[in-house]
Order: sequence, then structure tokens, then C-alpha cells
Amino acid sequence: MQSTNSLTLPLASRWRRFACMMYEGVLLFGVIFLAGYLFDTLTQSRNALMLRHMRQVILFVAMGVYFVLCWRRRGQTLPMKTWNIRLQDIAGAAISLPRLIARYVLAWILPLMMAFAVMTASRATGYSSTDLFIVFAPFAGFIYTWFDRESLFLHDRLLGTRLVETPKPIRT
Repeated sequence: MQSTNSLTLPLASRWRRFACMMYEGVLLFGVIFLAGYLFDTLTQSRNALMLRHMRQVILFVAMGVYFVLCWRRRGQTLPMKTWNIRLQDIAGAAISLPRLIARYVLAWILPLMMAFAVMTASRATGYSSTDLFIVFAPFAGFIYTWFDRESLFLHDRLLGTRLVETPKPIRT
């Protein structure tokens, strides 16, 4: 990963991170499809409920491998590169593999808490239509950014990482 002083690069805006997240979701469809297809082929699963928990673990790991490998290589996934965003340390240094893995795992905390809150509300009210609010769970990480002094995600604040805007490449 390229070392750049993070003090000279501005932090990526909330809107830019949101747009990147939407694009990331489109690409993750392919990652999940491929991992699910391989899992179903190798285990001869006939429906999504067969080996459900093992499937969830495999998909979690597949997404983790995708993110960690991309972040490790250049600090960017394809959507991050498209939106000129790079993940880096506070000082602009390369991020160690254990910290990248921790970032991936910690990024799941707020969305899972939101999903649990939706499930609890659905059971408490008895209205199964409340489950529709689960679509907001992936965006729960943005809630913390409104309270952070630098608008960082919680996992970035905890690990000392930043999403910065990179200069647009010069086309010749």
C-alpha cells in the first residue's frame, strides 16, 4: 500500500462512503454468489436451509477474504478505487493484517445490533411487517458517524484507521 501522510488527504465524506457502499453491495453479490455456488456444489446442498449455519460462516469468511485482500494490497476495493477512497492508518502507514481482520469483524457490530433490534421489535409488537426495517441494518454504521468529531465509523475510530479521499489520477 502506498504510504501517504493522512494529514494532507481529506477524509472521505459521508456521501462518498455511502455511494461506495452501494457499489460494494453490487460487487458483493458476485462474491456471495460464487462462494454460495461452490459451497452448494461441494456439499450437494439442495436448498438454503441445508447446512444453514455453515453456509453463513463460509459466506462471512468469503466476504472477509475479499475485503482483507483488497485492503491489504492497495488499501482499496474496486468501488473504493472508483470513488477515490483509500483505507489507511492515521499516519498514512500500511495497516497490519490483524488490524485489517479486526476492522472487517468490527464493521459488523452495529449492523448486527440493528438487525437484533428489528427482530426484537418484531417479536415484541407481534407485527411481522416490522421485519421490513431489516433493510436499514447495513446502514447502522453511519449512525455513529453523526456523533464522531471526524465523522469516522466506529470501527475506524477503534482501530485508528481512516478512509481518505485520494487525488484523482491524471489521464494522459
